[in-house]
Amino acid sequence: MQKQIESIPAKAMKKLSTWHWTGNIHELEDSIERSVILTRGTDLQAPISELGHDGRHAPVAGTREANERDEIIRFLEMTNERVAGPNGAAARMDMKSTTLISRTKRLGIDRQRTL
Repeated sequence: MQKQIESIPAKAMKKLSTWHWTGNIHELEDSIERSVILTRGTDLQAPISELGHDGRHAPVAGTREANERDEIIRFLEMTNERVAGPNGAAARMDMKSTTLISRTKRLGIDRQRTL
């Protein structure tokens, strides 16, 4: 990629270092790589506006994460917010209910507001 990044603005460094990366280093790597791609010049231009204030972020439309969020919301609406049980969203999505709950938290889905 032949880019020379010489510095990271303090505001971006603080946001990146305090962000809750859900225990997945690959998410951080992807964010840094995207930032490098978007950078013009030698100061890293991290899109920190996409990182929310509570440790979660709104997925960018059209991404895998945004599509996953939309699908989960659709299944929760179909099941009237029921996650577990044979007719719950988790069963319909062919996953464990604990996995679905974890994903709703990671994606910032407020289950009380999806209906």
